[in-house]
Amino acid sequence: MNEIYTPEFRKIMQANCDYTSMRSNRIEEILNFAKGMEISRLGIAHCITFSHEAEVLERYFSRYFKVFTVGCKHDKVRKKDILGGDSKRIMCNPAGQADYLNDHGTELNISMGLCVGHDMIFSKQSKGLVTNLFDKDFTNNNNPAIAFSEIEREL
Repeated sequence: MNEIYTPEFRKIMQANCDYTSMRSNRIEEILNFAKGMEISRLGIAHCITFSHEAEVLERYFSRYFKVFTVGCKHDKVRKKDILGGDSKRIMCNPAGQADYLNDHGTELNISMGLCVGHDMIFSKQSKGLVTNLFDKDFTNNNNPAIAFSEIEREL
């Protein structure tokens, strides 16, 4: 088991033990973790649906870190440029969001409300650590935990 835990992974695990608490909310935990890891540059990649929340979070975290925020429609990439066809629809650009934050040297990135799949591309492309603040869930007011009671009734 020890061989899969690199020195970087061990540092992250130790920071979790040292700087997070069951008495803190998720935003406080991210703040304490980032401070404990001596993060100086923080990124926020968000769905444009959550632009207001991203602005509030940016103002909050800017008291402690240099913060860079990027919405999902970054660079206005057209569907035909990614998937082909002739659609002029503007697509989400999760790889572009990650590249933007990579270019700004962010060490920890917060994923806020990115779509399923888009969050995976963002996480894979990001050079910095990635944590989710919340997930998009169209039918449950962005609270995917509600779906558990729905599927439990089916079982």
